[in-house]
Amino acid sequence: MYVVELIVKGLVYGGMYAMMAMGLTLVYGLLRILHIAHAGVFTLGAYIGVVVANATGNLLLATALAIVVSGAVGVLIYRWAYQPLLGHPAFVPMIVSIGLFIIMQDGFRLVFGPYGLAFAHNPYYVTTVGAGGITLNLVEVAMVAVAATVLGGFTWYASKARTGIGWRATVTDPQMAESFGVDPRAVRYRVFFFGSALAGIAGVLIGLLNNYVEPTMGAVVSYKTLAIIVLGGLGNVRGTLIASLVLGVVEAFGTIYLSHLLDRDAIGFLFLILALMVRPEGLVRRA
Repeated sequence: MYVVELIVKGLVYGGMYAMMAMGLTLVYGLLRILHIAHAGVFTLGAYIGVVVANATGNLLLATALAIVVSGAVGVLIYRWAYQPLLGHPAFVPMIVSIGLFIIMQDGFRLVFGPYGLAFAHNPYYVTTVGAGGITLNLVEVAMVAVAATVLGGFTWYASKARTGIGWRATVTDPQMAESFGVDPRAVRYRVFFFGSALAGIAGVLIGLLNNYVEPTMGAVVSYKTLAIIVLGGLGNVRGTLIASLVLGVVEAFGTIYLSHLLDRDAIGFLFLILALMVRPEGLVRRA
């Protein structure tokens, strides 16, 4: 039963990694841009969550605002930072994205202070529920529910909805998709809004889980998610999901059996390095 609990704990974090990495995968699949500033949007969502929740006492309102603002900021990043550079080599928008992420981190430090913020009322990370011998706190339960709902909804959207099929067609052959009436500009705006909204939700949930939000919280997440999308096969949504869940489970077991040698993040990066050395093409090959 202890092994099952570790697997469940790993899948909780894996779901959060998947929500973060999904936005990066969608952007790369569509534009071949490594969207490093995505981690800044993650931190922005966390700050909106903690500030609004502390000011109003309404966590649902805080989460809703984090989703909307994060999605809107993602669209603005595309419009003002990436769209003018689409004709340039891929490293040009990547450099711009790195610079934007650094600016966002410093901006958070200037606006909210260097020491971070805590939720004034957060009983969710200390209140636990148990089932079948497995104990999770309420934030972890919410993380599982949100990740399953969002990722399941996206799977349905990409395979069944007309606009989702248009997105897939744009990724595969943008010129052909446009000739069939798909507006690539609208697809890009939707991708950036959806991916950034996912990052905003993940930021709020991680902030609740740690009961702490600070300016550089997106740094380690950005490194992990970049490695995840490479391990999953760049632009491969299914591979990204698998890599995220596997990483979460590996970290959960590692923190129990290797914690005397390495911390959680070091264990995760060690696994990612070894996995990429063995399968540099990714866990899932493109069809």
